[in-house]
Amino acid sequence: MDINSNRWNRWRYSLYTPIYDVVGNVFRHARQGSIAQLALQAGNHVLIVGAGTGLDLEFIPEGVQVTATDLTPSMVRRIQKREHNNVTALVMDGHALEFPDNHFDAVVLHLILAVIPDPEKCLQEATRVLKPSGHITIFDKFLPVGKRISLRRKVANWVTRVLFSELNRQLEPLVASVLGLRIVRDEVDERFVIFRTVLLEKTVLLEKEDM
Repeated sequence: MDINSNRWNRWRYSLYTPIYDVVGNVFRHARQGSIAQLALQAGNHVLIVGAGTGLDLEFIPEGVQVTATDLTPSMVRRIQKREHNNVTALVMDGHALEFPDNHFDAVVLHLILAVIPDPEKCLQEATRVLKPSGHITIFDKFLPVGKRISLRRKVANWVTRVLFSELNRQLEPLVASVLGLRIVRDEVDERFVIFRTVLLEKTVLLEKEDM
């Protein structure tokens, strides 16, 4: 089985579902800070791609409509069991979002770009369904630009890519590959230095060029 595939991700995260909350809550503070920078207001519609069991939901303000998607059915069932108003949970591939263009006010991409087989396609899809001037918030592990991959990190990546995600993907080339995206804020996580919290904006220019 190809470990860089949807099939592999669905299989391994099905196994992880019972313990996902325990592990995922390690990043509770980072999740909260990442969502806070979206400045969501009642009436907004936010999309969470790769939502897992729904750990982000507690940080979404009241009155915000949430659509949460994940590739793994067992994860989506956990989301559906959470007590949270205005949430629609769907099994969906982050490479091919089943939503119209310019549909959401904001998109959350937490711990998915280092996991999904084609992160460029995922970011393109997130941008497509985002309204002009809308924002994407990202929390994930990325290799800094210009940093040489050490032997230690290469060896570690052989292990982590089998178990949960890649260590050596770079954010900047991904953002540069998507027309109309710009980085608004980029911060290294104080607790987990290989992780970054990033805020992206979809510029109005993209909307004009699509017309």
